[in-house]
Amino acid sequence: MARALLILPTGTYRAADFIEAAAALDAEVIVASEEDMVLADQLGDGFLLIDCSRPEESARRIVELGDRQPLDAIVPVDDQGVLIAALAAEQLGLTHNPPAAVAATRNKVMLRRALADAEIPQPAHELAGVPDDVAGLAEVIGYPVVLKPLSMSASRGVIRADDADEARGAAERIRRILAVAGHNPSEPILIEQYVPGIELAVEGVLRGGELEVLAFFDKPDPLEGPFFEETLFITPSRLHPEMLDEVERVAARAIRAIGLREGPVHAELRVDGSRVVFLEAAARSIGGLCGRSLRFGLLGTPLEVVLLRHALGRPHRKIRREDPASGVMMLPIPRAGILSAVQGTDRALEVPGVTEMEITIPPGRRVWPLPEADRYLGFLFARGPTPEDVEEALREGFACLDIVIDSD
Repeated sequence: MARALLILPTGTYRAADFIEAAAALDAEVIVASEEDMVLADQLGDGFLLIDCSRPEESARRIVELGDRQPLDAIVPVDDQGVLIAALAAEQLGLTHNPPAAVAATRNKVMLRRALADAEIPQPAHELAGVPDDVAGLAEVIGYPVVLKPLSMSASRGVIRADDADEARGAAERIRRILAVAGHNPSEPILIEQYVPGIELAVEGVLRGGELEVLAFFDKPDPLEGPFFEETLFITPSRLHPEMLDEVERVAARAIRAIGLREGPVHAELRVDGSRVVFLEAAARSIGGLCGRSLRFGLLGTPLEVVLLRHALGRPHRKIRREDPASGVMMLPIPRAGILSAVQGTDRALEVPGVTEMEITIPPGRRVWPLPEADRYLGFLFARGPTPEDVEEALREGFACLDIVIDSD
């Protein structure tokens, strides 16, 4: 029986989906995670304690386990595990991404430098340390700009500024967010040129450095700032096929420039007229529960099965997404406070096209909207004949919800 080690950070949404995928492939699972992982008691000897904030130490623990119990694959589920997986797989001689390439996806400055060396179209940018004049550097780029912390993902701490006062205020706010999250508040801040246009995501899998696109996702809600809250992801994309070919070409060039070679990849780009600009790349699949919006082949194979099959080295033909359009809405948090209830879920599930909803924050928890938030309220899924049908179903389903948040 094949044996796969899954790196599941404590806060992941995706533990159950990947464990179900392993069961579908008749693969033994070992879970590596932090001490308070809910599945630890259930897994017994199939659980390995690691600290995702210490990649080298965690990789060493995985290698020690692999020497005792040979592993066929190491699969990182979220961003926190990608470098650990690369380091451990390299030492165990398993298929892996180069650790330096993975590190670049986790550090926005390293990413920008790799793209610049390969002349990949990307936003103009500057790096601002604590003593630097943020407004002066933003002026060099030209307003509007977007300020980003280096060590966060999922739009957390990402703020648009249209003038010098807003740039200084955004930098101060980012440093407060970093401090609250336990990061170094003095870390440099990336200042980028704001790129207008349509944003979309590319979901793919790499085989020996070659990109196979699994899906193009439209993001129909405008992402113009001041914060960049992603909500709707809908596939197939409604962009012209020739433009999607250019998007794929730019994404493939960027991924080669970064140095990624194996496994899932998630990329974000913007299309401004005829210009395609590369924004971000991650050495993992689409985040949260959004992967549930993707099914493949006539049997509707889940994304997690596709990715685990690849990691285990099991051959298969070119992957084709199912014919119906599909999509997901990441449910936004409207304001800060204590989540009391999410009402109207039954009505939302009755909307034609809506297939599933999962609320991922329990009542009684304190919540924040972006840019402070580190998670969404939940996920709403839909399928339909066309992308337009899916978008309509998701918007109608969301309109049924009443999110009750009490003041502190």
